Amino acid sequence: MRLVQLNVHPLKSGAIRPIRSTTVQPRGLVDDRTWMVVDGAGRLVSAREVHRLFHVVADTPSTDPSVTAALRLRAPGHPDLLVDVPGAAPVDVHLFSLDLQARPAGPDADAWVRSVLGRGDLRLVWCHAPERRSLQPGFSRPGDHAAFPDSFPVTIASLASMRRLNDWILERSLELGEVPPDPLPVERFRANLVVDGDEPFAEDGWTRILVGDVAFRIGKPVGRCVMATLDPVTLTTAKEPTRTLARHRRSDGGKVLFAVHLVPETTGLISVGDEVRAG
Repeated sequence: MRLVQLNVHPLKSGAIRPIRSTTVQPRGLVDDRTWMVVDGAGRLVSAREVHRLFHVVADTPSTDPSVTAALRLRAPGHPDLLVDVPGAAPVDVHLFSLDLQARPAGPDADAWVRSVLGRGDLRLVWCHAPERRSLQPGFSRPGDHAAFPDSFPVTIASLASMRRLNDWILERSLELGEVPPDPLPVERFRANLVVDGDEPFAEDGWTRILVGDVAFRIGKPVGRCVMATLDPVTLTTAKEPTRTLARHRRSDGGKVLFAVHLVPETTGLISVGDEVRAG
C-alpha cells in the first residue's frame, strides 16, 4: 500500500492544496486547517453555508514556497491578499459545540473575506494554540489536540474504497433508470492522506498505520456531512454520494461513513510514494 495523494487545507473549507511532502506534527499536518472564517458571533462559517469558500485558494510557505507571508489568499476576480501572523489578543470562537479561542487576522483580511464571500459579518481568525483543544472523549488520549478540523487532526481515504463506492453509485443509478453518472473523485471527501493498494474498506479494521516512518493510530470512522454532495468546481449539490453511502455505509447511529480519522503518534516527514503499513 502506498501514499498516492497528500492534501493540506490552510483555510478551513478553502480549496484543497495538493503537495508532495509535509511534516506531521502532534496537531496534524503543517498548516492544515489553521485559519477559519467565522461570523459576527464567532461561529464557524464553512462551505456548508457559503459554497464559494471552495474557490478561495489559501497558501502558506509550506504549500507554495513563493508565499512571503504567513498566508496568501486568492479568489477569482479579486486581488491577492497577504496576511501576517496575527498578534491581536485572542477572541472566543465556536467550532460546532466547541468553545475555542483564536487570534483575529485584522480588518484588511476581514474586508477581503467579506468582499469575496458576499457577507458583511465575516471575519478571518488563526489558531494560535492548537494544544489547548482536546479531542473527542472515548476516541482520544490526554494530550491529543488539533487546530480547526471538525474532529481529529488527520483523515485518510482509500482509492480502493472510492472505486467500490463509485461502482455502487453506478449500480444504483442503473437500478433507478437514471443516466449513469461520471465517477466521483476522492477529493469530494477532502482527506489529508489518500492511499491505494489494499482491499476496499480494509480501513474499517485498522487500529494503527505507519506512513513511511511516521505512526498514526485510528481515531474513528468519518461521519460524512452535506459537503460531500457539493461539487467543488460548479458549487452545485446532488444526492450522491450520500444516497449510496446511506445504503451501504450507515452506522448504528445513523451517520454515513467514508474514510477514517487519524491521530499522530510520532512526528516526521511523509511524502507521496511512501509505503503505508496497516495493523
